[in-house]
Amino acid sequence: MEAKANGPSVNAGRVMDGPTNPMVTPLLTDLYQFTMAYAYWKAGKHNDRAVFDLYFRKNPFGGEFTVFAGLEECIKLIANFKLTEEEISFICETLPGSCEEGFVKYLRNIDCSDVEVYAISEGTVVFPKVPLLRVEGPVAVVQLLETPVLNLVNFASLVATNAARHRLVAGKSKMLLEFGLRRAQGPDGAISASKYCYIGGFDATSNVAAGRLFGIPLRGTHSHAFVSSFMSPDEILERLLHRSDGSSTCEDFVSLVQSWLSKIQWSKALGNSVGETNQSELAAFTSYALAFPNNFLALVDTYDVMRSGVPNFCAVALALNDLGYKSVGIRLDSGDLAYLSGEARKIFQIIEKEFGLPGFGKTSITASNDLNEETLDALNKQGHEVDCYGIGTYLVTCYAQAALGCVFKLVEINNQPRIKLSEDVSKVSIPCKKRCYRLYGREGYSLVDIMTGENEPCPKVGERILCRHPFNESKRAYVVPQRVEELLKCYWPGKSGKVREELPALKDIRDHCIKQLEQMRPDHIRRLNPTPYKVSVSAKLYDFIHFLWLNEAPVGELQ
Repeated sequence: MEAKANGPSVNAGRVMDGPTNPMVTPLLTDLYQFTMAYAYWKAGKHNDRAVFDLYFRKNPFGGEFTVFAGLEECIKLIANFKLTEEEISFICETLPGSCEEGFVKYLRNIDCSDVEVYAISEGTVVFPKVPLLRVEGPVAVVQLLETPVLNLVNFASLVATNAARHRLVAGKSKMLLEFGLRRAQGPDGAISASKYCYIGGFDATSNVAAGRLFGIPLRGTHSHAFVSSFMSPDEILERLLHRSDGSSTCEDFVSLVQSWLSKIQWSKALGNSVGETNQSELAAFTSYALAFPNNFLALVDTYDVMRSGVPNFCAVALALNDLGYKSVGIRLDSGDLAYLSGEARKIFQIIEKEFGLPGFGKTSITASNDLNEETLDALNKQGHEVDCYGIGTYLVTCYAQAALGCVFKLVEINNQPRIKLSEDVSKVSIPCKKRCYRLYGREGYSLVDIMTGENEPCPKVGERILCRHPFNESKRAYVVPQRVEELLKCYWPGKSGKVREELPALKDIRDHCIKQLEQMRPDHIRRLNPTPYKVSVSAKLYDFIHFLWLNEAPVGELQ
């Protein structure tokens, strides 16, 4: 299956399909957004031109990078933002006090035709304080967008980052499967996790609904219940299996499996270490192979991995090989994964040599069982033979961190810059409409992100620019960029007439994410003690921030 293309839809005359989840409507917001909208309208301020930045303050999971995700769903919400009569009636009943008829008419006409959205490309590696989205438009309308947009970006970016961290620990060569559906926080948590884990670098999902919606490759075989449901090979009634090329037919595949098991048990190369195996397990494996001869992967730990599961798998795999089929491999769901994978690999290699089966020694080994970053790291240190990981609970629930903590702050109103102050400097906002750039060094790695005022000249390749920490006076450095990338692009132009960036296909977003991680210096993305990435402002913006700060902060008086 290939990931489906996103972007404009011609269905039903709409500009674009609505959000994936039908619950994402203008009512998916906090009550105070509507109370503020009413107060703005009452004061005649509802059409004031406002600029809001969506950003986060700290990278998750103790790391120094984040993967931005959720943009497509935000644009779909904005493209279809319209209140129904039923929703308007509910809002009017809910608001404190009476709701004037003029406000009802205003709500009927609300849409996002005068809203502009500038955003960093989905799948980009991003850092604190840099706006992920800049939303411009009538203040009341943009305020109504705050909560749903935060909801769509927060979890998406968190789980995409979690997936990317697992990919970095596992390495490029391992296959990663998302198995979190049954443990996810509800249906939407599961669907979203499947989509954004794929963006973050996972290869496939077990979630069939996500596979249909997004075209994510699907993977899955059978559970322990399937294995334990069989009692004996006698239960297998249909024993016929055609050769893969259709040239002949094996009338009794069960007997062929039994003959191969006998050969394995008597193998001198295996040191006669294989004794009696569990026959009900063998029956289950045989039955599954008859159903899926081209995709036979067996869960081998229902009874005993080395004494039963692996020998039984090998017997079925060798029988399939006789008929021109190649088995996929085994899955380990319990026990010492490093040890068991190593022992299984030894048996596969011995069988390859003993019976002259090229490639059998490289039979795939999949591991599952509550895996997380720490488990993968430990397996790497111990040494293992796992080719593929199935990861669920810790991945999709983002067990290590509950939320990303994105915020949506007003930075300009009617062309007047605004600032939000706090005794906690990390919570001070960076005012005014900004442009954001990523500066790259000679080795191709990104060096620093810099924010400038909207009308400042763009940093130029080969020209030295002073990069300043937004709040720490002593932290500053000159940078001579070898490449300059502007980060914010127009994804929803409103009435501006600007060209709209198309929403890429999901696979393209995933490829972009992987490429982004490759462009990061290794010490910024390592798991332990990563180096903080530098986020800066131009000298001119630095001076303006501190001018506005002093201007807005009340002066105390000592008595």
